[in-house]
Amino acid sequence: MNTQKTTVSVLLAFLLAGLLLAGCRGGDKQAGPPAGGPPEVEVVTLAPESVSLSEELPGRTTAFRIAEVRPQVSGIILKRHFEEGTEVKAGQLLYKIDPAVYQAAFDSARAALARAEASENSARLKAERYRKLVDRKAVSDQDQVETEAAWKQAQAEIAAARAAVDSARINLAYTDVKAPISGRIGKSQVTEGALVTAQQATALATIQQLDPMYIDVSQSSVELLRLKKEVASGQLQVDAEGKARVSVLLEDGSAFAHPGELEFADVTVTVSTGTVTLRVLAPNPDNVLLPGMFVRTRLERGQRPDAILAPQVAVSRDIKGIAQALVVNKESVVELRRLVTGQVIDDMVVIESGRLAGDRVIVAGLQKVRPGVPVKVAQAKPAGAGQAATPNKAE
Repeated sequence: MNTQKTTVSVLLAFLLAGLLLAGCRGGDKQAGPPAGGPPEVEVVTLAPESVSLSEELPGRTTAFRIAEVRPQVSGIILKRHFEEGTEVKAGQLLYKIDPAVYQAAFDSARAALARAEASENSARLKAERYRKLVDRKAVSDQDQVETEAAWKQAQAEIAAARAAVDSARINLAYTDVKAPISGRIGKSQVTEGALVTAQQATALATIQQLDPMYIDVSQSSVELLRLKKEVASGQLQVDAEGKARVSVLLEDGSAFAHPGELEFADVTVTVSTGTVTLRVLAPNPDNVLLPGMFVRTRLERGQRPDAILAPQVAVSRDIKGIAQALVVNKESVVELRRLVTGQVIDDMVVIESGRLAGDRVIVAGLQKVRPGVPVKVAQAKPAGAGQAATPNKAE
């Protein structure tokens, strides 16, 4: 009985082993390459070319000059001599303050000057007479000294009176409140009949010069350092004056007609944001730009003579965010290439590092291949204008 059970167990074991072997062979047959041969992909060959690099940064417009008009003497506003929102010229009369008190003070100062001049003339004549009399011993030396002192005192009084006249004249002139700069004047904060005081905190009106216009933008300090290094090494080329041209995009997305120039970069880095303020000076002859507008500036970073541009569709990122692309080597086998990307230009991306020059990068059929798989190379469709890639045909 035991012998029969052993025989049955051996037979079952052999049968199970045969089934497992057959299953493995069947699985190997299914995992083989497809009957149609290697997958077909489209590639482009990348080559260096000269490109203009730019960077788009947000910014706010600021008036080229701003002057707050304040009275320098106190009084009642008699009349306003401008229309709000119009252009005014430097020196143009804006307000008239009641000059009566200051005219009286000026007249009084002139009268005091005349009195001082008359007194000085009398003191001078007396001093000259005493000089002659003291030589003949007709007057004492003490009397002569006193007359000389009185004459000098009279001269000092004339100087003080003249200064008082000048001060009164200046105050009288200040009753005409004039524009300190040329520009567009805003709304008036006072009306006729209002009492204003000298050096008051509230401005009567504000004048802003809008042509040209400043645009303040912020750029990362790290990016600014990188750009300076590229310019120093010759990777980026600027114009003969070393200034970068800046184009402006308005709030509605339209392009501003007048490009500006980068004036300077601030010497202080904002601690909270790690950015540096850049100031752009842009012509504004039609007053399209107004103070406080939000705009976007496209900063021309320079010319890179040997840039490598790859189609964006060919560049992907792994789970760590590292850029990568699939390329086809000389043996028509797919390789994975890790990249460092830079600026995006239309549908292309600048390759900073990753040795793609001369490589055939896959732009179509990416979902059918993986690194190490042989492929069949087909001609890619034409890329966008300005692309540095050239299509490859099947070998």
